[in-house]
Amino acid sequence: MESSSVSADLHIILNDICCDAGVCLLGHVDDLFPFFLRHAKQIFPMLDCMDDLRKISDLRLPPNWYPEARAIQRKIIFHAGPTNSGKTYHAIQRFLSAKSGIYCGPLKLLAHEIFQKSNHAVNGCRLGMSSHLSEMQQVLSGRGGGSCCLSQLNPVNCCCASPRQQNVPCDLVTGEERVYANEDARQATHIACTIEMCSTNTPYEVAVIDEIQMIRDPARGWAWTRALLGLCAEEIHVCGEAAAIELVTELMYTTGEEVEVRNYERLTPLTVLDYALESLDNLRPGDCIVCFSKNDIYSVSRQIEARGLECAVIYGSLPPGTKLEQAKKFNDPDDPCKILVATDAIGMGLNLCIKRIIFNSIIKPTINEKGEKEIDLITTSQALQISGRAGRYGSSFKQGEVTTMHRDDLAQLKEILSEPVRPVKAAGLHPTAEQIEMFAYHLPDATLSNLIDIFVSLSQVDGLYFVCNIDDFKFLADMIQHIPLNLRSRYVFCTAPLNRKEPFVCTTLLKTSLNPLVLQFARQFSRNEPLTFDWLCRHTKWPLAPPKNIKELVHLEAVHDVFDLYLWLSYRFMDMFPDAVLVRDIQKKLDDIIQIGVCNITRLIRASQSTAASGAAVAVSEEFPLSRTKRDTRLMSDLQGAKSTVQLPTAMEAPEERRVKSLKAYRSAARREDLKTHGRGSLADRLLREGLLTQEMLRELESEWQVQQRNGRYGPSSKRDDQNSSKETGKKKK
Repeated sequence: MESSSVSADLHIILNDICCDAGVCLLGHVDDLFPFFLRHAKQIFPMLDCMDDLRKISDLRLPPNWYPEARAIQRKIIFHAGPTNSGKTYHAIQRFLSAKSGIYCGPLKLLAHEIFQKSNHAVNGCRLGMSSHLSEMQQVLSGRGGGSCCLSQLNPVNCCCASPRQQNVPCDLVTGEERVYANEDARQATHIACTIEMCSTNTPYEVAVIDEIQMIRDPARGWAWTRALLGLCAEEIHVCGEAAAIELVTELMYTTGEEVEVRNYERLTPLTVLDYALESLDNLRPGDCIVCFSKNDIYSVSRQIEARGLECAVIYGSLPPGTKLEQAKKFNDPDDPCKILVATDAIGMGLNLCIKRIIFNSIIKPTINEKGEKEIDLITTSQALQISGRAGRYGSSFKQGEVTTMHRDDLAQLKEILSEPVRPVKAAGLHPTAEQIEMFAYHLPDATLSNLIDIFVSLSQVDGLYFVCNIDDFKFLADMIQHIPLNLRSRYVFCTAPLNRKEPFVCTTLLKTSLNPLVLQFARQFSRNEPLTFDWLCRHTKWPLAPPKNIKELVHLEAVHDVFDLYLWLSYRFMDMFPDAVLVRDIQKKLDDIIQIGVCNITRLIRASQSTAASGAAVAVSEEFPLSRTKRDTRLMSDLQGAKSTVQLPTAMEAPEERRVKSLKAYRSAARREDLKTHGRGSLADRLLREGLLTQEMLRELESEWQVQQRNGRYGPSSKRDDQNSSKETGKKKK
């Protein structure tokens, strides 16, 4: 009523309502509704085309999205088995013997491995999994040499093992590179690619989809769904955990295709030991300590080298070449490095000669299907995937062993490993560019982020599917919204592999610029100005020196991601990102620089500690910042204040209830073991030694704690108490 834009007829109706104070408002509904509807359509323009939008966002029949695949009768073969059972090997044999084929894997490393195996006969068995990625290019161009390391370390994975694998030229396709087997850049009949890059229009005789259980992944599951439903191949060989058999069978039932299941058993025995390691003094050659955070990687590797032992280090954010180099170092029988410290990044894509897997912790930070961060026990699937890396068939160790670092974790690990893997219940979906363009046709004024929100809110899926998490997509969409781009280009930028957790990837100049890197890419792209090699070098301050501390190593890893982003965009906008060859060359040099840092990681940790001791806080970037969930906070509260209650026998409890109890036990035990594992002294002393806390920060925390203790931290007056403590803290500072 206070608005100056209200029309006269609506103003009269509103005045009538105010004057008729004794009349029920429902009597004016008929008068008000037309005005309300007109206003609602201005705010929610989709109301005018709701039926069309519902049809576009109807995701109940994904098989119908791929008419080429539905036009042929495909044969589906599911190779099911645990790690190191030979299931992928048998699928690859069929891939190599076919007239044409495509391999779809979850990682660049796996795509590289198949690429190498296929082309190795053409190049005289000179390509192997443990070779550096840059050496692979040299071999293909005739400059490399050496023998196939796979034949030495893992004969079952070596292409020398079968005469059928001769002369199989294979191209490599990942988001960042294309490598042709033929010198004239003519496309080969076989392709090894990352799962997101597979073509659903090209016909093949055989297709291999690896790690099919990842179809349930909250972020990437859509890529496996697309490959399974859309690949145009006469035979589809699916490899993965038996837990996915039922879902794949149901999905194929909707396409009218039957699934043949072939089960495999592990080729070498795997034993869960009855004792924990308890001390790093008990390490033996062939041991691999698995951690779930970078800080633990740094801490454990420092303690190992303090004992005069040399160790290799592998974690997720390392470049592929560095991972391979560290794996080669650990696998080499002539190298003094006999210990490996790694995250669960070793679970896929690397052939490692591991005798014993040692879990430093059985707690892992994760992201749930809603995009929320949680801390929980590792799942049975994760435990089996990691444990299965020990005692690999064809390696120098004929039997694998698994244990934990702490005695209190061992019983829980045995329980986790003994439980059945939870069945895969649903497959991921993601709106396509074409679907979003159709939405935009009906809603021309909506932003891309809003289009995605509306699409998800209106989408309909049946019980076999779910819509993947789109937070990262929306993050980029909001970031570049103000830049003038056509919708298709905007969509492509939003699917770029940008690591939101890494500050440098989202900023052009560390600590000196707040302009996001992808924002600058998009802005220059919108002005039709090519992003040249010189421009990229200027913004990343190339050339870069070897790192002097951990912070600089993390920065170099982020720069490597920036180069990856440039290469990824160069294959989608070749004219605007013209210097892919030059960028790839400096990325290989950066890979070598990072390798130098990783090889000297203990020295970098000491340098970081020295910096911290001088008063400057050194924040070590985590693979995953830990933040407690509501459930986690409740558990900690239980540990601190709750009394023990009557407990059911363990056999009568659900697995989830047992895990909650074990999580409590783990955390209480962690307090007891902390001093043993990380040295003597209080928590504050340890944080000071590790460079995560300074004396100034400690004094400020003590001051705040004293104020909170006096006033009471919680209760009805908490807001007033917080205000008072802020005033008192301000007075003290003055």
